[in-house]
Amino acid sequence: MSKRDELISKYAEDLRTKCRIEPDMALLTKVTIGCGPAIYNADSSTLAGTEARELETVKANFLIRKLGLADGPKLMEAITAAMDTYGRSERNKYRAVVYYMLVKHFGKEGVYA
Repeated sequence: MSKRDELISKYAEDLRTKCRIEPDMALLTKVTIGCGPAIYNADSSTLAGTEARELETVKANFLIRKLGLADGPKLMEAITAAMDTYGRSERNKYRAVVYYMLVKHFGKEGVYA
């Protein structure tokens, strides 16, 4: 099993156990690949749910730039909801898991088709 496959398995387990979401493995794989080399770095593979600057970066770089969504309060509300679903007390919030939840939330699976 490759390192990427191991990470995808870890992300799927987080979705099942911590978020109570049964993942679409094909979509999770595509979202993970879309994260690029960030998934292999301990710092960039996770998100700090309490750092406003980091959440703004997710909004600007992922939701607006990657998913093509228009800026507005709904974007930050969705990020907050994803963080709440993951669990505020959860230290390791994996970027790929949060991105997966946001893709599903906004119905933007077509971006990864």
